[in-house]
Amino acid sequence: MSRSTQITKPRPTTLGVGVVVLGAASLVGLVVTSAQAATAPGLGTADAFVVLAGAGVTNTGPTTLNGDLGTFPTTSVSGAGSITLNGTNHGGDSVTQGAKDDLVTAYNAAAAASLPTFPIVTDLEGLTLVPGVHNSASSISLTGELTLDGQGDAGAVFIFQAGSTLTTASASSITLINGAQACNVFWQVGSSATLGTASTFRGTILALTDITVTTSATIEGRVLARNGAVTLDTNTISRPVCAAPPPPPPPADDAAAAAAAAAAAAAAAADAETAAAAANARRAGQVTRVPSGGVSTGDGSMSASAGAGTADLVGVGALVLAGIGASSVVWRRNRRA
Repeated sequence: MSRSTQITKPRPTTLGVGVVVLGAASLVGLVVTSAQAATAPGLGTADAFVVLAGAGVTNTGPTTLNGDLGTFPTTSVSGAGSITLNGTNHGGDSVTQGAKDDLVTAYNAAAAASLPTFPIVTDLEGLTLVPGVHNSASSISLTGELTLDGQGDAGAVFIFQAGSTLTTASASSITLINGAQACNVFWQVGSSATLGTASTFRGTILALTDITVTTSATIEGRVLARNGAVTLDTNTISRPVCAAPPPPPPPADDAAAAAAAAAAAAAAAADAETAAAAANARRAGQVTRVPSGGVSTGDGSMSASAGAGTADLVGVGALVLAGIGASSVVWRRNRRA
C-alpha cells in the first residue's frame, strides 16, 4: 500500500483524552489565576505620610492633612500655618530621610510591575477598570469619572504606570466599587502630576518630580514626590486605611453533617431495596414483592426468585466492573501508543 493511500486505524481515545484535557484545563486555570494578582509595592515607613517631598512643600489656604508630612533634602514648608495637621510634621528629620529611601524602593517596584498588564488610552474618562497593572508609555489624563472595580476582592491591587505626566481635570473623580480600596491603588508617574480644581482623587501618587494639587482638590491617598516639590492649595488629603477582610464562614456543625450523611446512607439503602424488589417482581411475573423463602410452584418446589434478584444485582456489579476494566485497558493502550 502506498504512503498516499495508507489507512491508519483510529485509536480509541475517550478515557485518555479526557484525562489529558482535564489535567491541561486544571493547569491553565492555575496559571491564569496566579497571573491575575498584581502585588502592591511596599511603602515601608513612607506609608505613614500623606505628603512627602524632595524639594520642599508649599501651601496656600486652609489645608487638612490626615497623616504625616515631611520633605528632604530640601526641608522648607511654606504656608505651614494654614495646615491642619492630624499627624506629625517630620520636616527633614531621620524619619523623613528613611521614608524617602523607602519611597525610592516603592517607586521602582511600581515601575517594574508587569503582571497582568493592560495597555490604556491616554484619557481614562468613562472607563471601568479591573485590578492589574495599567500602563501608558506616555501620559495619563482623566477628564471625567474613572471607576475601579475590585470584583469582590478587598485586596485587589491597581497599579497605573505613566511614562511621563499624570493630569486630572477640574471636577474629575475616581469611584471605587465591588471591594476596591484606595489603599490598594498606586500611580507611578514618570515625571510630574497635577490634580485639577475640586477634583476627587483616590490612590497613592509616586511621582519622579513635582506634584501640584490645585484648589479644593481632595485626595484619599498620598502625594509622594521622589525628587520634586509638592504644592498644595486648600486641600484635604487623608491617608487611606484598608478595611479588614470579612471573617471566614463558620465551620459546619459536625453533628448536623453526620446526621445528613446518615440520612443519605439510609435513603440509598432504601433505593437499593426497592430496585431489588422490582427486579424480583419482573422475574416472577405476578408479584410485586417476593416473600422470604421464595414462591411455591405447585410441585412441592420453591422458585428461586429471591436468589434471582440477588443474581441481578451481582450481574449489574459485574457489568460495572467490566466497564471500568475495559476503560483501563483503553487508557493503557493509549499510553503505549
